[in-house]
Amino acid sequence: MQVFIHHIYEFEKGIRNLILHTISEDLLSFVENRLNSKNISYKIYKIKNGRYNVFFGDASCINVIKKINKSNLSEYSPEEDFILGIMLGYDRKKQCDRYIQFKNKENIKVS
Repeated sequence: MQVFIHHIYEFEKGIRNLILHTISEDLLSFVENRLNSKNISYKIYKIKNGRYNVFFGDASCINVIKKINKSNLSEYSPEEDFILGIMLGYDRKKQCDRYIQFKNKENIKVS
């Protein structure tokens, strides 16, 4: 939970606009209560093994996540993956390299 609390701190200080945090089901109500009490926008997706991906942060960023509307990150298109990585603050050059790698794999499958 210390990492979750630190993520909230980073959001409140403007260091991050969007955070992705994975939790177990037993922490779900705590996380939701904390985000609600701080009036932080969020979207939660259930994933495998009784775990949950919690996206939280700026409302406009959460709206993008809601528009993509895919609970499984492996289902993201290369473009959606690129957008998510940039929104999460990942290295831009590495995201570009990752996108090209995904697109090259996609072209191999099509051929």
